[in-house]
Amino acid sequence: MNEVSFFDDIDRVRQTQQPMAPDGTGTVAIGTPTLRIDALAKVTGAARYAAEHGDRDVLHGVVVNTAAARGRIVRIDASRALALPGVIDVLSHLNRPPMRSLDLFYKDMTAPAGSPFKPLHDDEVFYSGQPVALVVAESLELARRAAALVEVEVDVVPHETGIHGGLVRARDPSHFKVGYTPPPKPRGDADGALLAAAHTVDAEFYAGVEHHNPMEMHASTVIYGEDGHLTIYDKNQGSQNCRWLVSRVFGLSKDQVTVRNAFVGGAFGSGLRPQHNLVLATMAALKLKRSVRVVLTRQQMFTFGHRPETWQRVRLGADASGKLMAMIHEAAAETSRKEDYVEVVVNWSSQLYPCENARFSYQVVPLDQHSPMDMRAPGAAHGVHAIEVAMDELAHVAHIDPLELRRINYAYRDIEKDLPFSTKALSDCYDLGAQRFGWQRRAAQPRARTEGHEHVGWGMATGTWDALQMFARVRATLSHSGQLLLESAASDIGTGTYTAISQIAAAEMGLPLEAVTFRLGDSTLPVAPIEGGSAHIATVGSAVHGVCEKLKKELLKRAKAVDGRFAGVRLADAVWRDGTLVCRRTQAALPLGALVKANGEDRIEVQYLLLPNVLKQRKFVRAVHSAVFVEAKVDEALGTVRVTRVVIAVAAGRIVNPVTARSQIIGGVVWGISQALHEETLSDHKLGRFMNHSFAEYHIATNADVPEVEVLFVEEDDRIVSRFGAKGVGEIGIVGVAAVISNAIFHATGKRIRSTPMTPDKVMAGPGLESSMI
Repeated sequence: MNEVSFFDDIDRVRQTQQPMAPDGTGTVAIGTPTLRIDALAKVTGAARYAAEHGDRDVLHGVVVNTAAARGRIVRIDASRALALPGVIDVLSHLNRPPMRSLDLFYKDMTAPAGSPFKPLHDDEVFYSGQPVALVVAESLELARRAAALVEVEVDVVPHETGIHGGLVRARDPSHFKVGYTPPPKPRGDADGALLAAAHTVDAEFYAGVEHHNPMEMHASTVIYGEDGHLTIYDKNQGSQNCRWLVSRVFGLSKDQVTVRNAFVGGAFGSGLRPQHNLVLATMAALKLKRSVRVVLTRQQMFTFGHRPETWQRVRLGADASGKLMAMIHEAAAETSRKEDYVEVVVNWSSQLYPCENARFSYQVVPLDQHSPMDMRAPGAAHGVHAIEVAMDELAHVAHIDPLELRRINYAYRDIEKDLPFSTKALSDCYDLGAQRFGWQRRAAQPRARTEGHEHVGWGMATGTWDALQMFARVRATLSHSGQLLLESAASDIGTGTYTAISQIAAAEMGLPLEAVTFRLGDSTLPVAPIEGGSAHIATVGSAVHGVCEKLKKELLKRAKAVDGRFAGVRLADAVWRDGTLVCRRTQAALPLGALVKANGEDRIEVQYLLLPNVLKQRKFVRAVHSAVFVEAKVDEALGTVRVTRVVIAVAAGRIVNPVTARSQIIGGVVWGISQALHEETLSDHKLGRFMNHSFAEYHIATNADVPEVEVLFVEEDDRIVSRFGAKGVGEIGIVGVAAVISNAIFHATGKRIRSTPMTPDKVMAGPGLESSMI
């Protein structure tokens, strides 16, 4: 498929009917609830995903995985597979095309630091499930059958896959130079203050492994062109990141590779770094000079990164009034033997609650597993969980309402950096969420309310996440017909990027939404970062805001040249509405299309590069905040927990589109419920293997587990984070949700569960027994 037809395909499936603005002009303002532009394409199947491109000549590759956890491959016998008619090749480390070492081309979002994993690189096996061969055949069914016939013999050596036995080997990752923010430096005398405190808490927390399970499995379709050019349709969160990897691993020039990801069926961090299907499909296409598609099975979705197994210990001390005197937060998380994966786990505690006597530590434990990877709100999902449960425990022992305790210890500045927040409406989140939930009616003591055979508990927790901005370039083209085309190599992983970015441009230019087209998902487009960290709206959105301002300046310049009524009009005096430029003072108006043609042209094209104002931003701590309130009902006899009500108040700057923003928050809450009560990938440590690698055994939250979630947005306008006041909302929805459910369970039963997931066996366990399961 050539470039023009690819974009035509995207444009053709756009939904064009959109809600009118309140004034009926058709202009959609920032903050207007707006339906998704790509909704119709997705629900009708017109949107095509990575495995749906290509024609009938595409070959199919199926990955062969090894069961061994550690060792060396001594034999690969593919003879039975190759004997099947229609099997084209079986690739392994013995016959693959040349690959350059990624160690020489390390890039943070390509792989963690260390020695990046390279599929089919050599005979080393360093985790169970590792891809060791790729069968390529004329059909998917034949490739799967042949893959089952490939024999792999491994000389195994002892392995270690559990974090508990490895804690004695935990090491300080302070030597990491890329992608790691070390814990705050110690302050005061934390141990001495803890001994002197009137109220103390000492709690350990454990979080099991979680795996990404987006609807679209990881897939790569590599189209091998007649000239050797590779057009790759891949499931990822950054097309240019993947193009960078392919070109460097295989020694190809930038112009020889195009990566596209126009539609992505969910990712949640699993697509931040290119997965092995991309390398394997490219490897096969280059060797065979044929187009190749590789799609991972649902079971194989458990053969790459995951949310790391994590152990934490939190010690808090407060005076009689509840003011924190001591804070000690320690954490240890897994990494692999080859790569140094790190997260920011303990830093959130210092940012949320000021304490003059504090100590923090974070260590990693190398295990014989694939390197962990980012999963929605990496680090915060664990770190905030621990501190928020510990704060709830402190509130109980100090006989202070949990919400009041957080108000007593409210951070108006970041104590570690001694900087103000760019904006922080967390207090408003507390007020609005508590009022809507009815928190004032909460009984002080646990086990105070019962309905039938269930105990009813109420809990609350705080959430926080960084408000990030990166760099991006956007190209804008305004045609003589008044149609605006925006282009950037951004991604939409289901978050609503198509719609939100189009809405920003429509609002800035005074255009109906149907007059704006946003093209993304192609590595040849202007540079954009990966869609991760909830930074896309503040980054690409700000670039769109900037390119629109640049376009407006050019249009106003032309208006002055052709119409004397615009002489002396400044940009601030111009009004852009309904496809026209209007002088606020004289009400003189000119259609934008006429201004385009004023110089005898049929279009105007401008570009804008958004670079964060680092000098300005470094003077502030930039964050989003939330307050989560939950009602849970617990049946102690069965050990079941039902979340029956959720209210979450969020402060995330200006909300561009309340429809898609609300959807993001609800999705995060659903996953938080799943993290709290259901999700855990279980290992057989004797085999060194994840065992429940299917939806039949890997439990996730379903409709029956999720009540109505009420989302409240608190007004904020943060021009430090972005040009138009918005912050991201992707991550914040999950942060604190598992903690608030733990707190609600305690309020219902008086039992404190500190490990996730909080399964029925832990709920039924007597006092002290649950902690032995950590």
